[in-house]
Amino acid sequence: MDKDKSNSENRKPVDGNSKNEQLDQYRVKNTGEPMTTNQGRKISNDSEILTAGERGPGLLGDVHYFEKMTHFVHEEIPERKVHARGSGAHGEFECYQSMKQFTKAGFLQEPGKKTPVFVRFSTVQGSRGSKDTARDLRCLGVKFYTEEGNYDLTSIAMPVLINQDPMKFPDVIHAYQPEPRTDIPQAAGAHDNFWDYVANNIDALHMTLWVMSDRGILRSYRMMESWAINTYLFVNDQEVPTFVRFVWKPVLGVHSLLMDESQKIGGIDPDFHRRDLMEAIDRGAYPEYELGVQLIAKEDEFKYDFDVLDPTKFWPEELIPVQLIGKMTLNRNVDNFFSEVEQVAYNPGNVVPGIDFSNDPVLQGRLIAYQTAQYHRLGTNFQDIPINQPVCPFHNNQRKGFMRYRIDVDQVNYHQNSLADNTPYTTPPEEGGYEHYPTKVEGHVTRNRSESFKDYFTQPRIFWNSLTPIEKQHTIDALTYQVGSVKSKSVRQQVANLLVKVDQEMAYTVADNIGVDRPSGTHVPVSTSYPSLSQANTPRYAYSQKVGVLIGDGFNGQEVTNVLNYLQQYGVFITIVSETLGTVTGADGTQINVDKNVLTTSPYLLDSLYVVGGRTKNQEKFNQDLMYYVRVAYQHYKPIGIASTGQPYILNSERNNLDGVVFAANNPNFEQEFVTAIAEQRFWNRT
Repeated sequence: MDKDKSNSENRKPVDGNSKNEQLDQYRVKNTGEPMTTNQGRKISNDSEILTAGERGPGLLGDVHYFEKMTHFVHEEIPERKVHARGSGAHGEFECYQSMKQFTKAGFLQEPGKKTPVFVRFSTVQGSRGSKDTARDLRCLGVKFYTEEGNYDLTSIAMPVLINQDPMKFPDVIHAYQPEPRTDIPQAAGAHDNFWDYVANNIDALHMTLWVMSDRGILRSYRMMESWAINTYLFVNDQEVPTFVRFVWKPVLGVHSLLMDESQKIGGIDPDFHRRDLMEAIDRGAYPEYELGVQLIAKEDEFKYDFDVLDPTKFWPEELIPVQLIGKMTLNRNVDNFFSEVEQVAYNPGNVVPGIDFSNDPVLQGRLIAYQTAQYHRLGTNFQDIPINQPVCPFHNNQRKGFMRYRIDVDQVNYHQNSLADNTPYTTPPEEGGYEHYPTKVEGHVTRNRSESFKDYFTQPRIFWNSLTPIEKQHTIDALTYQVGSVKSKSVRQQVANLLVKVDQEMAYTVADNIGVDRPSGTHVPVSTSYPSLSQANTPRYAYSQKVGVLIGDGFNGQEVTNVLNYLQQYGVFITIVSETLGTVTGADGTQINVDKNVLTTSPYLLDSLYVVGGRTKNQEKFNQDLMYYVRVAYQHYKPIGIASTGQPYILNSERNNLDGVVFAANNPNFEQEFVTAIAEQRFWNRT
């Protein structure tokens, strides 16, 4: 065999559309086609079973019914143990700059290089049928389809993990998920088992505080920052290693819901995040995330006051800067949720030359867990499923197993042979074969963790110090709700006793709120804070924010049209809301199509309001509905624009300062001021 030719075939160029082109061969359009069985036999009747006479019993010979029903009852595959509730999309990654100095990974060698990706967002605790907006850890899996094989980069919406050792992962998930006797609660950590675990497993405290902060209730997957909390190695072509951690930074910034909003939306629209992601892509507002890396030279492994291998510790950006090396754009929704989102399989062990594993203990454990999980869910040939296939050819001696549909025509299926000239052959590292970095390993076999992992309170204290007063209050509210839902007073007391190590005032407030004694002691003596840890410093844009236009007949056509056109110029998503569906007509005859009525949407689903008002058939009820929308938006600190005809719907008094409310009357700059307010998103000084 011509090895140079074979290498060329395995390294064919890949661009941002390569995976889409590969999937074309698997796409089937059924619209307009005759119905057949899975064997291709045309079906004449798909409504009645075969019976012995019109009123007789069914017959075992009804092979069409047997095929249809048995397929139906076997359609579901095992649910993921964690990350069951998910959503996904296709996209591409574009490299900003060559990282050749640090890694030989092919997709990071050339500026402008594009690589197709598939992503899956998910929650952790809830089942597939749970709500999107639960207070929870959220995850992002990115599958890069590179010339050198698939590279899976998995990350979470916090820079720290809940356990330092993979041995404890089954325990924390058992404690976090529903209580085994009742299977309650679903998609909520507010129960005795979880908080008992936190109180008695001290390494869980740090990530738990992040989940209790605004980070635990995201506004949108499009606004989710996420970290690959494990420490990896970059290895360059001189075999020089560098510790690396990855972070995805959303271009739109990091934004969250309020706790009341997340709970209400969970009932109004449990698919809120899924819908938001799909609608944004359909509208061409493609979600974008910049990939950043934090790099630590191997010789600086012990330079910092935290262990760089500890997954419960973050690497402060202020000490270890984030270098942005590329951007991921999600530009295509899936064709079939089950085939793509449900069957996609991620594994941190899927790496390419130039990316390797450190001795991070949790990463070491994950390398085993993910592969066996995919075998359980999808079978030994899960990599043959179209969404999981690499775009480069793959060859080995693995055969058989459930759902094997490759037809390997070779006589030989073992390595070291003469009948096939010892093919498929191995490739030397200098020609692209994967080789692990030869890390020096020494020491006694042990089940102990390094003493450098055992500082449990410094970084939680730094995180707390870094929050703004409003973020701290939200975290206290979350702790009060979550721990206050715990039935065991002993567990509630233990949690308060733990929180005092982070902040005494916070622990006292929570203890008072949940009915336990104020704990003794005080927080660790740490005053450090980092601006990068607070969402107050995130970018803000009006782009793709959802504005509800509350409107009836008789509006000022020119004024409203000018405002809507201005909003569209800034990429604001507009939803026209009225009493009924159809159209509304202005005083000058201007007609606007209604998207939603007051019952089919909610102020909780809208980021801001443009209050126009107007006439309707049931004027009194319409006025009440609009007042309700305005009240909810105002109470949740959202921007509100008031048209010249909408002033009766918001009342000024000594109890409110109308911060973030923009009036059109006698205001030539209304459109600009309203867009600025929409971009700000929340007005925390509002009374």
